[in-house]
Amino acid sequence: MNEGLLVTQPQTPAPGSVSTDQGESSSGADVRVKLFARTDVGQVREHNEDNFLVGDLTRRSRGLLEANRATAIGPQGAVFAVCDGMGGAAAGEIASQLAVDIIYERLVDGLGDSQRPIKRDDLARRLVRSVETAGLRIFHEAKADRSRRGMGTTVTAAALVDDVLFFAQVGDSRGYILRGDTLVQVTRDQSLVNQLIEAGQLTEEEAETFEHNNIILQALGTSDTVQVDLTYVELRKGDILLLCSDGLSGMVRFDEIRELLKSSVEPLDICKGLTERANMAGGHDNITVIVVQFDGDTLKALGETDEPLKYRKYTLGDESFSDTVPLAAGDRAAHGAGVSGEDPNAPARSLRPPSAAAASRPPGPWHEQGGHRAHEHDDRIDIPGTHVPIWMVIGIVFGVVVLLAGTAFLLLRG
Repeated sequence: MNEGLLVTQPQTPAPGSVSTDQGESSSGADVRVKLFARTDVGQVREHNEDNFLVGDLTRRSRGLLEANRATAIGPQGAVFAVCDGMGGAAAGEIASQLAVDIIYERLVDGLGDSQRPIKRDDLARRLVRSVETAGLRIFHEAKADRSRRGMGTTVTAAALVDDVLFFAQVGDSRGYILRGDTLVQVTRDQSLVNQLIEAGQLTEEEAETFEHNNIILQALGTSDTVQVDLTYVELRKGDILLLCSDGLSGMVRFDEIRELLKSSVEPLDICKGLTERANMAGGHDNITVIVVQFDGDTLKALGETDEPLKYRKYTLGDESFSDTVPLAAGDRAAHGAGVSGEDPNAPARSLRPPSAAAASRPPGPWHEQGGHRAHEHDDRIDIPGTHVPIWMVIGIVFGVVVLLAGTAFLLLRG
């Protein structure tokens, strides 16, 4: 087991002109966080292809510096992300490192005065575009260097502004929220096995041993475009965020993850416990976790009338995603439609659902050695809505039945 903490992102100190006094809140921002992150190579892999990002956008600071581990969130928010690289050799590590670097750089680029509050729609739009930009850059890097062909990475990124946490999802790394005694996965895996579960063709128990449970439907770098799943959670006092690669979620049962999140008040101890448990279960993949605890006067206390936590898509201004649930009208009334401080030279990228032709374009064949595989067939899967067309489900089931019947017939004849 790898006992040491592997910090896989640069440590960028906060500018000296910005106070890092943990007792001081920035410009009325009363959301406070305690956090830690840990990544581990696991028991099987030779090197670590995961990366993580912890960044304070107000102070332009990233990494697990002491000032970032327990702090008030400033008016321009914070970002947390887990990336699970793939592609064999060192290519997966390069892809995931590019992803966290580009996402952070794009988020802080052009923010302007650090004490100017950022609007929710602005941060959400920046988050989506930063992920899209990372995917395009990785795609071009892979094309330019034969040794990096086929590299890619998942990303689950969370951006915080006031009491709202936005999630941008590509692939099957996960985001969870622990609220009280209840743990909820608030992201949706973009994987074949999840499609089959939601279509009612697999149970959760069957999915654990499903032959193709390592097939994901898209990743950054495998195509020049990605469809980013943008969702959100309205935080409550005491909520705990867990972001993780499937080196944790694929090895440790849901109930165990919940109990480990409840087991300590220190994020460092929780991170250590989660990675150790994944290694004890076999450690078949790299393991990366980020744990963030939320508190502060701005956050509402959990009330009996609160809606249950769930996966909720976000409507971004007048650019709508399908099946979206907007924030309350009162919360959104003050939000503008434009992106303040956006780089005027950056290419405009639509946040609208793609055309039918674009949506049907497959992400392209690629493999991770011993890990995830992208969808390799010409079948068309709706991404990231995670709803398999019924004809595909019927075809898969029919094919399995025919195969089993044929095998049984041959055995009986023998």
